[in-house]
Amino acid sequence: MTPLHRLAIQFLRFAMVGGIATAIHFLILITLVRGADMNAVWASALGFTFSAICNYYLNYRFTFRSNTAHRHAVMKFVAVACVGLALNSLTMLIATEYLGTHYLLAQVIATGLVLLWSFSGNRWWTFNRP
Repeated sequence: MTPLHRLAIQFLRFAMVGGIATAIHFLILITLVRGADMNAVWASALGFTFSAICNYYLNYRFTFRSNTAHRHAVMKFVAVACVGLALNSLTMLIATEYLGTHYLLAQVIATGLVLLWSFSGNRWWTFNRP
């Protein structure tokens, strides 16, 4: 199997895991915005945080099939996730508050940006095998 083929398979697994995490994220976002009348930026940040827990476990086991000790991998994952959370929140803030974009469209855009960052950071740093 070529390195490019392995990368493609890993990205597809990452996207599948991301689909599950994204569903959790959007469920929390929509519930908090519509049900609790929470600001979309804050609701998105909470959804992102809870979905990251699922995301870590599934990426550790399924996507990257890591054998790195959790105490090392989780700290790196949290660092990558914190940058992702900042990117997500900033995108949501700019799109919803300054550009007047509907919060769900803003979240789709933010999710796409965070996908690129997270895959890169987790593949080449968090779960990288020397």
